[in-house]
Amino acid sequence: MNRLVELHKLGQSFWYDNMSRHLIASGELARMVSEDGLRGMTSNPTIFEKAINGSADYDAEISELAARDLSPFEICEELMVTDIRNAADVLRPVYEESKGRDGFISLEVSPKLANDTEGTVEAAQRLWGKLNRPNVMIKIPATQAGIPAIESVIAEGINVNITMLFARENYEQVMEAYCKGLDRASAHQKKLDKIASVASLFVSRVDTLIDKMLEEMGADPALQGKAGISNARVLYRRYKEIFKGDRFDSLDSRGAQPQRLLWASTSTKNPKYRDVLYCESLIGPETVDTMPEVSVKAFKDHGVVALTLENDVDAAEKHLAALAKAGIDYKAVMQKLQDDGVQLFIQSFDTLLAALAAKRETLLAKA
Repeated sequence: MNRLVELHKLGQSFWYDNMSRHLIASGELARMVSEDGLRGMTSNPTIFEKAINGSADYDAEISELAARDLSPFEICEELMVTDIRNAADVLRPVYEESKGRDGFISLEVSPKLANDTEGTVEAAQRLWGKLNRPNVMIKIPATQAGIPAIESVIAEGINVNITMLFARENYEQVMEAYCKGLDRASAHQKKLDKIASVASLFVSRVDTLIDKMLEEMGADPALQGKAGISNARVLYRRYKEIFKGDRFDSLDSRGAQPQRLLWASTSTKNPKYRDVLYCESLIGPETVDTMPEVSVKAFKDHGVVALTLENDVDAAEKHLAALAKAGIDYKAVMQKLQDDGVQLFIQSFDTLLAALAAKRETLLAKA
């Protein structure tokens, strides 16, 4: 039994949180699709920074692009577009088989645009045009500048993966931006069944921060290690209320897809916790789990496949209330996590651009 394949039988799509040129060229990505039931992929600036700086696989293309006098930023974008487009082609059969439900690969707009609505929209349009594949998603962060950008981009019929999502209030904004975008798309006679979106909720990072705060406060240790899962379960209940309720009825009748929740940051950061804790605890229908390599291997080896996402959601609500009583400011914590997450991606992006600038000069000198 392949546990990764079994997830799909329970309604959850397994996506891979990874990207490299070798993954595609070696045939490993195609193997994962055929043998492991892989149904999609995600990427981010940190993943690309490790892939491009960690191998010579990109040197030939970097040299060619440098000879055309492209800037480090332009070279970076071209490298990422090439990888994403090629991965999309490998995943295309999944997209066709699922009728546009799965088979996606995501590419993020520059993290430096996180507080720039207009710049985000322009970048999304440019990347969507360059990729020229129906089974790609453009990643846009759920910042306050990102919310109106998400609505505008969805209205144009561009698939969107909303990233850097943590808070319940922010999730309400994300869902409403999606629905408003679909309404606008429909008004312009666009086919709603061709527009897809996921809302990427980060999980383990929530526990990493809140556990540390609880320790510093001297709070009951029993409160630790449960915030990320509790938050996800509460948001999933809200997902069902919106996408199975009156707000989405009209859009559903016009063929629109629900915006599925995607579990991001599902690797276990704390060695005290089971290494597949988050993957095992959030299995439920109409969701996506994007796993990094370490989680893929662990879950395939010893993960328990069972419907767990809706286990005692009332207890999840009570846990979040207990955290508030202990002194955890939910809204402030989630905002910090989003702000810090954006900054981490900016740092990875800057590191990548600096390395590309140096490599560009070296390769031009050899030419």
